[in-house]
Amino acid sequence: MKKSNFKYRSNLFILLCFFVLVGIGSNATADTISSPDGKGYRFEKDGWTYLHIEGAPYERGFQHGYLMAPEIAEVQDTIRYLTYHDTGMEWDYFLHAANEMFPSHIDEEFLTEMKGIAEGAQEAGTNVSFEEILGWNAYKELTGYWWPTVKSEAYKKMEIETDSCSAFIATGDFTEHGDIVLGHNTWTAFERAHFFDLLADVQPEDGNRIFMQTAPGLLDSSTDYLVTSAGLMIAETTINSFNQYKANMSPAFYRLRNAAQYADNLDEFVSIMNTNRSGGFANSWLVGDAKTGEIMRFEQGLKFFNVTKTDNGYFAGANSAEDPRIRNLECSSLDPTDIRTGVSARMVRIPQLIEQFKGKISTETGKKILSDQYDVWLQKDNPSTRTIDGVYWLDSNPYPNRPPFKPMGAYDGKVMDSEMAKNMSLEARWGSPSGRVFDADTFLSEHPQYGYLKGYLKSFPTHSWNVIHAGDKE
Repeated sequence: MKKSNFKYRSNLFILLCFFVLVGIGSNATADTISSPDGKGYRFEKDGWTYLHIEGAPYERGFQHGYLMAPEIAEVQDTIRYLTYHDTGMEWDYFLHAANEMFPSHIDEEFLTEMKGIAEGAQEAGTNVSFEEILGWNAYKELTGYWWPTVKSEAYKKMEIETDSCSAFIATGDFTEHGDIVLGHNTWTAFERAHFFDLLADVQPEDGNRIFMQTAPGLLDSSTDYLVTSAGLMIAETTINSFNQYKANMSPAFYRLRNAAQYADNLDEFVSIMNTNRSGGFANSWLVGDAKTGEIMRFEQGLKFFNVTKTDNGYFAGANSAEDPRIRNLECSSLDPTDIRTGVSARMVRIPQLIEQFKGKISTETGKKILSDQYDVWLQKDNPSTRTIDGVYWLDSNPYPNRPPFKPMGAYDGKVMDSEMAKNMSLEARWGSPSGRVFDADTFLSEHPQYGYLKGYLKSFPTHSWNVIHAGDKE
């Protein structure tokens, strides 16, 4: 394994050197790397990588793959290692399943874009196939939802434990200017989280322009914070303890990308997301329409979904399900009253802060909400799995029955209001919303039980909040 990792690291170094030369040799600045056609480009900004792609499906896919080839190589190296460690099955097993289940349920436009990503990366020297790009796009659904249903009978029961993301959306009397404010931070295991430092500006030939947080090689956001040129402001938190899945349906990543690109209002978003749904990546979606000031909570399970709208109120998101049918019939161990858990504790704390700041909620206030580390169970500041700015890696006794000190937690913060959405912009911070530093080497020396992550676990230093726009250039 070490020899293989050395080979990947060496290839990445060569590719990075190649891309620097390409950038300097093009019409771009030394800090900006352009695709061969001159339409796509990338640059770095305070912890984020900015990617612009445009045009027809294959064209924009090729730009994406070519510009992100080193990172796509690293993604595949990491996923192959982690998938086998976490499931006991080789990554190729999941790639075969994805290729069997999903292509017939995905429009040709998006299959073509994924083929472009693979071939663009190949052109830049990364050996990656269409099947690997498809599998990476469906990674969460394959490993978290489909896989538990096909294991032996003794292990067949599903229980998706996520506790991943805190979010809010507010409008009307609750916000400073009466418009929509949307905030979100993402929680992911840190060995994968570092891939999601990508802010992608996707300008397709048809449909809406999309500006989203994502990872190299993905069509959708996956962390799910995005804005579209139709004025839709979109975020979600994954429903915890969800236990339903139906194979051979449309994968979640395709439905979101399709909805982002082609929905012009809240109802169209729900309609596209509900078409041929699988239960994979079940979420509580928080969506606002900057054109009207209306916001929506759209909870989507497998058999059930629920839509609630308002133009004067708020919704909180913390991996919970408010709909009693989804919570009781499609989830297990999801008790909204048990504030010892991260889900219920945050679903108490977020409304407390929104009520406290009623009439004053703005992007600045939103940053404070996303950075909050008050534990409602212990009734004191206590960064842990129960706080909005999740700090799982400092929690010595996460409830219930979870491993202590897991290297996971909030590793970003994003806010926007309606005016920013209309201008296709957002304000984002890479790393903990509160600025807390995570040092991988120190963590691994203090917690040797996670030694298997050495070489894959990355540090998260402190960065600044920055306003970034679709169409920005370094």
